[in-house]
Parts: sequence; structure tokens; C-alpha cells
Amino acid sequence: MKHLLLSAPVLCLAFLSILFLQSGLDKVFNYKGNKEWLSGHFENSPLKSITGLMIPVITVLEVASGIFCAAGIYFYVFEGGSAVGLIGAQLSTISILALFFGQRVAQDYVGAATLTTYFIICIMTLYLLGG
Repeated sequence: MKHLLLSAPVLCLAFLSILFLQSGLDKVFNYKGNKEWLSGHFENSPLKSITGLMIPVITVLEVASGIFCAAGIYFYVFEGGSAVGLIGAQLSTISILALFFGQRVAQDYVGAATLTTYFIICIMTLYLLGG
């Protein structure tokens, strides 16, 4: 079991759980600030009218991603299964794609490029978990 704690799948799941739990919970506890920032960010884009809907959707995706990735660590290390972590990695990938789409539509190319690293980690995690 000790070698599993520092294995690549566990480390990738830990990274994704930290990333998405922090980001999702920030949206929960700082909803007003996130809404203001996103409203300004999408002010001149076709997504302007649905910004209010986008926040809860991405929040649920991010929190679910983080929870499934964190739970996936437990199941991988102690139960020998990768299904829960795989769901977390899949949700993480969908979350990054949603964020990437928004950044591209808002023409924030630097922000979109930053997400590429996270996308690679998501794909690597999927691969490592057999997805």
C-alpha cells in the first residue's frame, strides 16, 4: 500500500482534487465576487446573457470533480479500484473543456492557453486509470 500513495495515478488525482475543490468552493463561498468578475469577463461575448447560468453549472462540475478525485484516491489505494477516480478524471476533463470554451469565446487566449496544462494532466490521469 505504501508504494500506491506516491504512485502517478494517486498524485494526479490529488492534484485534480486540490485544483477543483479549491476552485469550486471558491465559487460557492465567494459567489458574488466570481459573478462580478465573470460578468465583466464575458461582457463583450455571446455568452453575456447566460453568465448567471454558467456559474452554478461550472461550480457543480468543479466540486463534483474534486470530490470524485479525492474519493478516487481512497478507492485506488485501499480498495484497488479505479472507477471512482476515473469518474473524477472524466469530470475534470469536462470541467477544463467548459472553462477552455468560455475563455476562447471571451477571446482570452492567454487564459485559454493556461488551461492546456490542466487538460494534459486530466488526459494523463485518464490514461493512467485505464480510461
